[in-house]
Amino acid sequence: MKINKLNSIILLGLIAIISILVAQLLWTKEAFTLEQKKLSQKAHIALLEVAKKLYEGTNHELPAQNPIQKIANDYYIVNIDNDFEPDILEFYLKTEFKKMNITTDFEYAMYNCQSDEMVYGNYISLSEKGKAKKTVYFPKHKNLVYYFAVRFPNETTYLFSSMRFWFVLSIALILILLIYVYSIFTLLQQKKYSELQRDFINNMTHEFKTPLSSILIASKYLSEQNPIKEDKKLHTYTNIIINQSHKLNNHIEKILNIAKSDYAPLELKKETVLIVPIIGETIENIQLKYPEAIINIETLSADYQIETDVFHFNNLVYNLLDNAVKYCNEKPEILIRITVENQILKLAFVDNGIGISPKNISFIFDKFYRAQNEKSNEVNGFGLGLYYVKEICNLQNWKIKAENNPENGITITLSIPYKK
Repeated sequence: MKINKLNSIILLGLIAIISILVAQLLWTKEAFTLEQKKLSQKAHIALLEVAKKLYEGTNHELPAQNPIQKIANDYYIVNIDNDFEPDILEFYLKTEFKKMNITTDFEYAMYNCQSDEMVYGNYISLSEKGKAKKTVYFPKHKNLVYYFAVRFPNETTYLFSSMRFWFVLSIALILILLIYVYSIFTLLQQKKYSELQRDFINNMTHEFKTPLSSILIASKYLSEQNPIKEDKKLHTYTNIIINQSHKLNNHIEKILNIAKSDYAPLELKKETVLIVPIIGETIENIQLKYPEAIINIETLSADYQIETDVFHFNNLVYNLLDNAVKYCNEKPEILIRITVENQILKLAFVDNGIGISPKNISFIFDKFYRAQNEKSNEVNGFGLGLYYVKEICNLQNWKIKAENNPENGITITLSIPYKK
């Protein structure tokens, strides 16, 4: 159901962006057509004014019929039933085009009735980027005696330049669409890889548990045999097998829990409990594993209560203590300080370990992250302990932070909402 919902959202988003892009392209096309009509109207008005001026001071009057014919989008002819000079025509064309704010280049030609051919006039560069002599062919037109033709060779470029905003917006929308498609593709690929990784971890850990259970059963049975009990070396080796098998089993259970929490949130069974006795019980368990560790609790009261899941809170404390002992080169000394400030119960775990570099301390709660240090090769684990701690804190809306101590070691502090 979740996958179908995600696919539906992705599809709707893609349709929406494509629709906006299509609408934008249609608007751009419409805007281009309007700009083209606008230029045509300007050119028509300017050429009409030129025709009027060419009739001034003559015995002829401007005919009632429109003297301007649009042959193509960039090509016009103007019928003048009167002789005129090329220089005067060029002057009027420049003047009227400037008045109408037509800033694109143009060229003109005139019909010579004596030679019965079009005579090229000039190429006028209004953009002031230099003039270039052109040899463009201007065709003759029947039934006309005195007339001239005007062509705008750069009309398309001129129209595009006047629509820069529209094209920039269209390109931006195309880029957004491409980024969206790439992001969705990457998201689906990562989702696929995540599912493959989770399935692999689940299958791997389940496959490990069956032979591991057989090893534990066989080892316990072996340790109870009299020849093993009487031989100290064999008894020690058997205990090593049992202890390491239990440790490996704990790692497998931890991986399974993390994989399960990635797929579906952990369910917490909250209840109001006294935290000092729970922490004390966890300290006893950790000291069975590390008898050399010195762990103390510093608190003003043994009656602090919080609402939490006892099982996960116990695991949380155990992971923090286990991590503090493993990353210590000296005799492990851990202080658990419990204080209350502004209705916030702060649970600080202060150790004398090797610490961590300031640039890496923000990563210690990431999944599979392990700090690089000279003892890292001797430390067992997968970098899941502190990630599990962070997940439990997030589920209960607790805040957690880690900071280096002034001398050595780090302090991990849990901030828990507290009501007396």
